[in-house]
Amino acid sequence: QVQLVDSGGGLVQAGDSLRLSCAASGRTISTYTMGWFRQAPGKERTFVAGIKGNTYNAYYADSVKGRFTISRDNAKNSVYLQMNSLKPEDTAVYHCAAARNSGGYVVAAVTEFGSWGQGTQVTVSS
Repeated sequence: QVQLVDSGGGLVQAGDSLRLSCAASGRTISTYTMGWFRQAPGKERTFVAGIKGNTYNAYYADSVKGRFTISRDNAKNSVYLQMNSLKPEDTAVYHCAAARNSGGYVVAAVTEFGSWGQGTQVTVSS
């Protein structure tokens, strides 16, 4: 089982940028699809971005496409989420996650991810 630690959240104004980090330990994550999800108060956890295992191929939710960029650094066993042009509706707790199975799969459902970070709060004021 891989352990994930999220960091980098904060309070920013609309239009600002933030970079979230996810540090993994216990297992190399380079072969696993990794994802970022977010959960606003009273709402379900939703997919934000993913990066396929064994590749640097990324995919995004429509709501963040063109503004957010997911990346991985295999040497640091880490994944990142660069968030630009932030909007108040981006306010949520952000969690990174590792897919249950290794391989270069496109997965976006919560149930397809088996390991989760504790979350980092992102608050965007208008």
